[in-house]
Formats: sequence, C-alpha cells, structure tokens
Amino acid sequence: MSTSDQHPWGRVDDAGVVYVRTADGERVVGEYPDASADEALAYFERKYADLAGQVGLLEQRVRRGTPASDVAKAVASLRESVANANAVGDLASLDERLAKLGGTVEELTEQQSAEAKAALADAIAERTAIVEQAEALAAEDPAKTQWKQTSARLDELFNAWQTHQHEGPRLPKNDANELWKRFRAARTTIERNRKAFFAELDSQHRDVRSRKTELIEQAEALAPLGADGVSQYRSLLDDWKRAGRAGKRTDDALWARFKAAGDVLYAAKAETDAIENEEYQHNLEQKLALLDEAEPLLKATDRTSARATLLSIQTRWDAVGRVPRDQVKSVEERLRKVESAVRRLDDEHWERSNPEKKARSEGLAAQLTDAIAKLEEELEAAKATGNAKAIAQAQEALDARKAWLSAIR
Repeated sequence: MSTSDQHPWGRVDDAGVVYVRTADGERVVGEYPDASADEALAYFERKYADLAGQVGLLEQRVRRGTPASDVAKAVASLRESVANANAVGDLASLDERLAKLGGTVEELTEQQSAEAKAALADAIAERTAIVEQAEALAAEDPAKTQWKQTSARLDELFNAWQTHQHEGPRLPKNDANELWKRFRAARTTIERNRKAFFAELDSQHRDVRSRKTELIEQAEALAPLGADGVSQYRSLLDDWKRAGRAGKRTDDALWARFKAAGDVLYAAKAETDAIENEEYQHNLEQKLALLDEAEPLLKATDRTSARATLLSIQTRWDAVGRVPRDQVKSVEERLRKVESAVRRLDDEHWERSNPEKKARSEGLAAQLTDAIAKLEEELEAAKATGNAKAIAQAQEALDARKAWLSAIR
C-alpha cells in the first residue's frame, strides 16, 4: 500500500492525479506529474496550510474588533475559496470555523453598532465641551479679560477642534454644522471684543501720551528756575500720577524725560541746600548751645524762674536764624520738649491757685476738720467704755478723714 493510500485527507493515483477526501466523497484537486506521491500530496497540503492560515488570521481580526461588514465579506470569500480549494486537508473543519465566524457577524454587528453609537455620543459631547469653553471665553467682560491668556486658550481650543475633527468619529452633518456655527460665533465675538478693547486702549494711550508730553514740556521749562522750580515740579508730578498709563514702553520713555527734567531741579536744589547748610552751620552750633542751657529746665520746679530763663533762650533762639535743613526737626523737637515742661509748671500752679478750686478745697477742709474733732471725741469715749469694736470703727473713720485732709492741702 502506498503512502498516499494511508493519508486521511487525500491520495494520488498511478497517473499522478491528486484527490482530496470530503464528506461527499473524493474530488480531483490537480496533478503533480514526474514526482512521487508524497511530493504531490505535500504540494497540495501546502495549499491547505495557506487557506488555514487565512482563516486563523481572520479569527484574530475578529478578536481585535474588525468591523462586522469587513468580517462578513472575508468569511464569504474564504468559504467560497475553501469549497473550491485545490488543496489537501481537513477542508470541512475550515468551513466549520468560517461558519462560526459568520454566525458571530450579527452579534459583532450589534456590538459594534452600540459601540459606534457610544463613540459618536462621546464625540458629540467632546466637541460640545470645546464649543462651550469657547462660548465661556466669549462671555467674559472685555474690560477684565486677560487677552494674552484668552487668545492662547482660544488657539488651543481651535487646535483641539481640528484634531478631534480629523481623528475622532465622523459626526452627523447637522450636528457638526451646528457645533461649528457656535464655535465660529464664539471665536468671532472674542476677536471683535479683543479688537475693540485694544482700539479703546490705543485711544486712551494716545490721550495719556499727549497729556504726559505736555507735562514733560512744562517740567523742562522750569529748568531756569533752579531750586525755586521744585515745588511746581512736585505739582506736575501729582498730575503725572493722575494721568494714567500710556503703555509700558512708551510710559518708560516718557518717564525718563520727565524724571530728567526733575533731576535738573533737584540737582540745583541740592547745590543750594549745600551752600545754605554751610552758611547755617554756625547757627546750628549756637542753637545747640542754647539747648544745653535750656534742657536743665526739664527738672525745674520754680515756675517764675523757669519761665524767665526760657523767655531769654527763646529770644536768642529766634535771633540766631535758620539751621541746616536736615537739623531743623531735631533741634526744634528738643526745644519744644523744654517749652512743654515749663508750661506744665504754669498749669500746675494754676490748678493749685484756682480761686474756685481753692474755695472748694477750703470748705471741704473745714468740714473734714470738724469731722476729725468729732471722731476724736467718739474715739476717747469708746476707749473709756473699753468697747473694742467701737474703738476700731472710730479709729478707722478718723484715719480716713485725716488722709483726705492731707490730700487736699
């Protein structure tokens, strides 16, 4: 018996004709002349192996989620190829595997249809979210919008829109058009608001630039006044602060010119102050000497003498004249302290010599003197009786009245 007679799926006759065995019997698949039976069978087995490989590949594609329509076309094509295959092997098993794949096409179609609907719903939601973010930007108050960040964010949203449009599921035409209209309207609003904002800002900057240029010209015109122009320059500086901003670069350049005009005046003032300080240095020395003479009055108790001494010092102080500007505050504060001390002596004397207050004090003193005399009698009487409680009460009341009398005197 030849090897081909023992093969489960085919055989080769003496003429070199190759047959495949099927459930319906044998059928010719081809010839392989001038070769042994094993070689002939091996040739047609390889054809079977190719078909089996295609079926296996299709099964893998199904597991990976290949669209059901593509699977159906592939199954139909392969079943026809298997039915008419010029190959030797278990063609029936291949057909069964393909039949099973065909049976899953309907399930696969339903599953993929549901997945497609879900993916479409997600895509519409994502595209809608992009639109809503753009609309939120468009709804912002243009006067409070940070335009650099807003423009950058709008570009990001537009890029996200394009990416989603190219890579995401294809949206129904009506949905896609409606969402695009909303996005385009939001973007148009943002651009219109941005242009209007910067046009208004440019107008404001022009006005500020014009006003500050005028202030610069006025400041520069003060140069001939030297130090005497400083007060007017300070007034112009207040106007400058109220004028607003003209844009960073422009404002920096304008400020440089305005400050340069002020520097001229302050330099002249510094020079004048330096001359005056030198002239007034001797005056400072004299006033410091007067302060050394005046400050012992901080501890004085004789108001009449203190007031006379202070008056003499004040007269000489005024006669000395001005001191260097940076010393004015310190020397004046030292003199004011002495003046306050002397004035306090007068105030205290007035409190003591006030006729009304004196009369009240004398009346109260008389009352207290009478009360003390009466309490002394009560104390003696209590001692005579030996009543300890009465003695203590009388002594306590007597001590209190004596203390009050001492205080008002």
